[in-house]
Amino acid sequence: MRRRPGIGGLQTAAAARDQYRVLGENVARIRTDLMKEQLSTFRSQLEDFARKHKNDIRKNPAFRSQFHEMCTKVGVDPLASNKGFWAELLGIGDFYYELGVQIVDICLATRPHNGGLINLQELCNLLRRRRKTDREAVSEDDCLRAISKLKVLGSGFEVISVGRKKLVRSVPTELNKDHNEILELAQAQGFVTIDEVERRLSWTSGRATDALDTLLDEGLAMIDDGHRDGRRRYWFPCISPIASSLEADC
Repeated sequence: MRRRPGIGGLQTAAAARDQYRVLGENVARIRTDLMKEQLSTFRSQLEDFARKHKNDIRKNPAFRSQFHEMCTKVGVDPLASNKGFWAELLGIGDFYYELGVQIVDICLATRPHNGGLINLQELCNLLRRRRKTDREAVSEDDCLRAISKLKVLGSGFEVISVGRKKLVRSVPTELNKDHNEILELAQAQGFVTIDEVERRLSWTSGRATDALDTLLDEGLAMIDDGHRDGRRRYWFPCISPIASSLEADC
């Protein structure tokens, strides 16, 4: 018959468990301290890198994007505030806040034409035209970072993907799956017809009409009845180049 462990054996086992626990805590603490030390070293090296290449960071969009990626990997956000070390060293906080203000102005100016939904590429082009006298070039990545900071305004500013395109929404409009599918379908020509929506998406007439009417009510679509075939076109300025005519105004 197998003997049960006595009190001494139980105490020995408990002491061993405590030793393993303490050992595990010490190993975890050493690893944490080592990671903190490495992170501190990375941040220090990042600051040295920023000082050395600050002109490239401010003037070269591609270089600036790579710098942001390096910052993200070590948990640094140069855009967290427009004050402090990064703002004083690089001025990129002010750069992105200025971009944000200009993006808001462009979205407001084009809203009567596109209903508050604008192609990201078109927005960047309008922004570059407005800033053509400035020294710093602006990339699509810069626009995305500036827009991400506009979310604090709570005014619906965000980037949404529709098919292959990225659209910037500046109004709190909720687009469902049907609306997104119509916008994606319209990317080929800039417009759709009810017949085309029914045929290409295999929808009923009522479903197509309901979705298009909602897009019209939200100001995202425009009606064009001036065609010989008598088929109504639903144009989408956020997809088609119609809104490019506003470049002179912005």
